[in-house]
Amino acid sequence: MSFILYLVGGVTTRVNQNRNGGRNPIIRDYGAEAMAVNIDHLSKLNTNYRIALWTGEHLQVTLMSIPPGGDIGLEMHENVDQFIRIEEGCALVKMGKFKNQLDYQKRINKDFAIFIPAHTWHNIMNVGAKPLKIYSIYAPPQHPFGTVHQTKQIAQSKENH
Repeated sequence: MSFILYLVGGVTTRVNQNRNGGRNPIIRDYGAEAMAVNIDHLSKLNTNYRIALWTGEHLQVTLMSIPPGGDIGLEMHENVDQFIRIEEGCALVKMGKFKNQLDYQKRINKDFAIFIPAHTWHNIMNVGAKPLKIYSIYAPPQHPFGTVHQTKQIAQSKENH
């Protein structure tokens, strides 16, 4: 296997070149290092369901790739405000104060941002034909430093333990 290095907004991103010519980005959690990146480019390169890109003391940035027909799952964060931006794809966002009353619903696509206050139930569903590429900002951080969940099933099993 060979590697290709890309300079993306000041950060070198190593990409595996596999035997059939496909590329799989190697993106890691840069911790609290000062940096500047092309978040659109990295979001589109990401093939993991969820991966932490930057985990600081007060906020965290994760990248997500949700397959067609998939979703993030209905959830609510007690003490975390969340910002989500759609970089590629088409989604349906549902939010509400109660788990069984998601009275805010909107179909959105690339370049849309979603603001989710703490204590708000929400779900984002991929209603398009290709993977939904998003990045999410949590304040404070929601996932452990270095989080990598290749699939939603892996994410759910890690969160249940």
